[in-house]
Amino acid sequence: MNTSIPKIQSDSLQPGQVWKMADCNLEIGKVGKLLVHYKHYRGKVKRVQTSLTTKREMCKYLLDHKAVKVAA
Repeated sequence: MNTSIPKIQSDSLQPGQVWKMADCNLEIGKVGKLLVHYKHYRGKVKRVQTSLTTKREMCKYLLDHKAVKVAA
């Protein structure tokens, strides 16, 4: 039985993407070879500091929280 669960590939993370989760949003900033700059905020207020993580951890976080890409 094949359940088609969408996978997020680390090479699919692009600057400017906005990912929507149940109670918050995540905006991708700069994307490097191994690291991703991002802003994690609630609602439309983007006055939060930029955070940094690895591409692998970002993809895992987005999958775990069932994030949906709303803007590219």
